[in-house]
Amino acid sequence: MSLKPAQIAEVKAMGFLLNRGTEEFSGRIVPAGCVFSAADLQVISEIADRFGSGKVAFTTRLTAEIVGIPYENIEGAVAYAAERGLQFGGTGAKIRPVTACKGTTCVYGNFDTQAMAREIHQRYYEGWRDVKLPHKFKIAVGGCPNSCMKPSLNDFGVEGHRAPHYSDEKCRGCKVCQIEKCCPVKAASLKGGKLVIDDTCKTCGVCTGKCPFGAVERHDHVLYQIFVGGTWGKHTRMGTALSRMVEEDEIFPLLEKTMLWFKENAYQKERLGAAIDRIGVEKLEQELFSDALLQRKDEILAVPVKQRP
Repeated sequence: MSLKPAQIAEVKAMGFLLNRGTEEFSGRIVPAGCVFSAADLQVISEIADRFGSGKVAFTTRLTAEIVGIPYENIEGAVAYAAERGLQFGGTGAKIRPVTACKGTTCVYGNFDTQAMAREIHQRYYEGWRDVKLPHKFKIAVGGCPNSCMKPSLNDFGVEGHRAPHYSDEKCRGCKVCQIEKCCPVKAASLKGGKLVIDDTCKTCGVCTGKCPFGAVERHDHVLYQIFVGGTWGKHTRMGTALSRMVEEDEIFPLLEKTMLWFKENAYQKERLGAAIDRIGVEKLEQELFSDALLQRKDEILAVPVKQRP
């Protein structure tokens, strides 16, 4: 191979990964808010034809990976994309491309997942582009407990919930209860002529507004379950669910504090979940539900990543 390791490493940091057995690369184009427009897709097609092999593969993090780009074409591909509002990236020990399910349009979605992902992308994927973290940091946004985007297997996962607002007084004990009928986990049932919702309820929101008499009222108050430290692959770890669900205005401060905690406490090449297991969930939560990390933000970001003793 004529390419030097330093050349391969340099373009990998830009979002270009060497194709096995070749001197060609796959370059990842990152969408804002997990969505490409029709015009974006046309540009991606043009880049694949002009600079690559003509093939495009979509990754699990919703990036468009243009395959078979020769090393000498990378600079031209980057410039062509930038002139048309697109960017390559998605690699390295930093915030990775944000993923979101289609909760924005899905009938089960409890909130606008893609709008939240777009804001996270702008604030942190772009805003923290030059922040070096101990390891990769993955963020996923899910619209409901169906968990299609697997928020619990990301370093920071957001999952939208709508708990049923139930009024026992309005329940008429219908022979065919619409709440019992629609509950996907059978947490709702009639007992003694009244609806009972037990603690197996997943707060998925499917039942809200289904009772014709308003015993379970229609509402749009969404609470969010936050997961931290999830990983998949050779070392699998289910994300730790924070001890309480949070309001929407708590999400971004919690995300920033989680990344600051990761930056301050994890060793180089240590994932967030491993650092949590080493230090303890209790200590993490104490810091996430206070403002101490935000008050020390500049100091934390200025310090190099910790090395193992």
